Amino acid sequence: MTVSTPLMRALGGDDTLLRQAALVLFGSVLVGMSAQISVPMYPVPMTLQTLMISLIGLAYGARLAGVTLLAYLAQGAAGMPVFAGGAAGVAYMAGPTGGFLLGFVAMAWLTGWLVERGMARGLGRLFLAAFIPALLLFIPGVLWVWMITPLDLNAAIMGAAVPFQLGGIVKSAVAALIVSGAWAAWRARKS
Repeated sequence: MTVSTPLMRALGGDDTLLRQAALVLFGSVLVGMSAQISVPMYPVPMTLQTLMISLIGLAYGARLAGVTLLAYLAQGAAGMPVFAGGAAGVAYMAGPTGGFLLGFVAMAWLTGWLVERGMARGLGRLFLAAFIPALLLFIPGVLWVWMITPLDLNAAIMGAAVPFQLGGIVKSAVAALIVSGAWAAWRARKS
C-alpha cells in the first residue's frame, strides 16, 4: 500500500518536537474555538468542530491529528472552556456529548490514516478521507446518547445523527476544498 505524506509534513520539511508541539497546540485551540460556533440542539449541539477535526486529520496525518485531539480533550478535562458554549470539565465530558468527544480522537486519527494511505491528493479522495471518519463518528456519539439519556435507540439516532448529515457532507467538502487548494498552491510554489 502506498504511503503518502500529509500536507503539514510536506510544507514544513522538518519534524522537530517543537514544531509538532506547536501544531498540536494550534490544532487544539482551533477545535476549541470552533466549538464556540454552536447551534443549541437536543441532545447534542451542532458545532464547527468536525470541520476543524477533518482539516487537522487531512493536514496532519494520523498520529499528530490523534495527539492533537487528545490534547483538546485534556484541555477540556482540566477546566479550560473549550467545549461547546464554553463548557469544561470531566462532568461535561460524561454528558450527552461524551461519545462524540471521545470519537473525535478516532475521527482525527482515521482521517489522517486515510490520507497517509493514498487519499492525500485530489478533491474526491480528500472528501472521502474526511467524510468516512465523520460518518463513523456517529457510532460512539449515538450509542453514548442512547446509554446515558432516556432516549431509545431510534430517538437517539433521530436526535444525535440525522440532523447532522447534511452538515457533515458540507463540512467534509469544505475541508477537502481547503486542503486540495493548499496542495495546489504548494505545488505551484514549488514549480
